[in-house]
Amino acid sequence: MLAYATAAMAAATITVINNNAPNVGFNDPTPTAPVGGNTGTTLGAQRLIAFQYAADQWGATLTSAVPIRVAATFEPLTCTENSAVLGAAGTNEIFAGFANAPKPNAWYPGALASKLAGTDLATAGEAHIQARFNSRLGLFPDCFPGAPFYLGLDNAHGSQIDLVTVLLHELAHGLGFQSFTDGQTGQQIDNRPAVWDYFMVDSSSNKTWVNMSDEERRLSAISGNALAWSGGHVTEWAPKVLAPQPVLGISGPAAGSAAGSVDVGDASFGPPLSNPPVYGELMPVVDHPDGTGLACTPLSPANALAVQGNIALVDRGDCSFATKARIVQNAGARGMVMADNAPGDVSGMSGSDPSITIPSVRVTQATGQALRAAAERRSRTASGVIASLGVDPKRLAGTDRARRIRLYSPTEYAPGSSVSHYTVEAKPNQLMEPAINADLTHEVSPPRDLTFPLLQDIGW
Repeated sequence: MLAYATAAMAAATITVINNNAPNVGFNDPTPTAPVGGNTGTTLGAQRLIAFQYAADQWGATLTSAVPIRVAATFEPLTCTENSAVLGAAGTNEIFAGFANAPKPNAWYPGALASKLAGTDLATAGEAHIQARFNSRLGLFPDCFPGAPFYLGLDNAHGSQIDLVTVLLHELAHGLGFQSFTDGQTGQQIDNRPAVWDYFMVDSSSNKTWVNMSDEERRLSAISGNALAWSGGHVTEWAPKVLAPQPVLGISGPAAGSAAGSVDVGDASFGPPLSNPPVYGELMPVVDHPDGTGLACTPLSPANALAVQGNIALVDRGDCSFATKARIVQNAGARGMVMADNAPGDVSGMSGSDPSITIPSVRVTQATGQALRAAAERRSRTASGVIASLGVDPKRLAGTDRARRIRLYSPTEYAPGSSVSHYTVEAKPNQLMEPAINADLTHEVSPPRDLTFPLLQDIGW
């Protein structure tokens, strides 16, 4: 921890430039009561205080003799009743071949390039980082109503979205937590690699992006779980930050081709997976004519008898993850396995319910179909398919076999998310996953978070 204690004593100056017009965004005059240590008395003032608070935290973490400028606005961004863009930030300019560049042929973000060069490289006083955030979030019926930004500085956000956390995430992108190589095509800008390309490695081939062709990079970006980060700072700290990998073990006389161990997404509710594992026969819930089991209403006597003392297999859909877990728990299940209802990669389950005391995991649609097929010839109380919910102590959640944390590389490319984020399988949830999780703290360094170590890997 000495390295991080020392880093905290150093500093960089980060200045937030208010680019909003009068009476909007940072200048919105709507009266607002102080909240959570934020002493502003208008909506605009509280937004600016929260922004500078997040910028100061990064300033206390980084070291640079060149002041960093962030041009920022609050403005209407894309949103609907059920989803919204929270905000976005990125470097304003990129530089290569500057004095003192550790990798002379690589592109660096403006703030980092200026730090390494020892002089401000920005064009004519331009900002190093551009940032904008959703001014309508939760405040209008057509923009994620009921879930506005929480503007306090204490992370006591409850059901609201913590603005400081979102700011810390987006500022990290602007500082360099992003790739400049096009992940959708694999093409580099002016045939120069991004500094990221030296540290992104495809676990299946063990080749870094800097040594790949455009097509190889394109395929790596949609590999599902093969793309990993090889930087020394992140890899050194990963065992001290990440928890063991949650797994579902399948065995028993009827397991057939489904036998073995599969990675799973775990839940934010109920007890965390641990060893010794929770064992039980895997019993599918069937409560719809098509053979699916949604477990959104109390189980029938037949389904309750099947899952009692066993592990319930249910399908995703129609109600929350926590509702399903509570319903099968009330029927006497020892654990829950929830299968996705569409193709995709392993992911976790959000939600909160302090009454849930059984472990729950999420598997892919393909795994769920294989498990239902294995348990098809079952009696009313036994399937011959044994499930165990536990952890693999030799592996770290969200890492490859070399214990390198994976990057987000879903099989369908997601612009703005793929490649430039950590995997959603990391535990505990990391600041730089593609979605903001409710359990995040305001920490950006070990032993809680791996954001700063990655920035160190690229030169901070």
